[in-house]
Amino acid sequence: MTDDPYRKLSRKEASDAVTSLGWRLVLGELQTQVLTGSLPLAADVAGRAAAVPGADGHLRLDIRADRVILALQSADIAWITPRDVELAHKISAEVAEFRLDLDTGIGTRSVQMLEIGIDALDAAAIRPFWRAVLGYVDEQRPGGGLVDPLGQGPAVWFQQMDAPRPQRNRIHFDVSVPHDEAPDRIAAALAAGGTVTNDTEAPAFWVLADAEGNEACITTWQGRDRG
Repeated sequence: MTDDPYRKLSRKEASDAVTSLGWRLVLGELQTQVLTGSLPLAADVAGRAAAVPGADGHLRLDIRADRVILALQSADIAWITPRDVELAHKISAEVAEFRLDLDTGIGTRSVQMLEIGIDALDAAAIRPFWRAVLGYVDEQRPGGGLVDPLGQGPAVWFQQMDAPRPQRNRIHFDVSVPHDEAPDRIAAALAAGGTVTNDTEAPAFWVLADAEGNEACITTWQGRDRG
């Protein structure tokens, strides 16, 4: 990309720029995983990726026994920039040196991110409790939620309610998946006894519920860039 390397990309620009490489846009990050089959090789791949010039402040790594999960985002603005796309290309080239492929899916499970949404009449009143009980910190962006400073747990955000809604669960999961995998994930949930309770905001998100009405949302990057 030839423009400002720190320009905020639209979600579509970011997704289109990296999908062919094996990276996916999930909840404001470019993500992929490398199946290594062993912890030492996963550590080697992670080390090479971390050594790519300019990766600091952009690259997040999660090393497991048989794989390494890679995520890119310009941390100072919590968004995707052309610099992140450039790093995705460079890191992909480093992975290829190991004769390994970027793999977004293991069987039917792909890269994803989880958030917890809490309905609130007064978010300011309950926010300190959740920050304290979870040991979380405030998300950097204005109006953001709470995040785990160690990056281990899901983010928590607060959804404003205008009135109490008895008999409705007030905590739900947001499961962010690659945009083209949402239909299969929804179909699997329906086959497992779930229902779609609201799809008016699709493909940004679908609201699903289990047999007792407990809700979860399947979300994608699509339908969120307005104008």
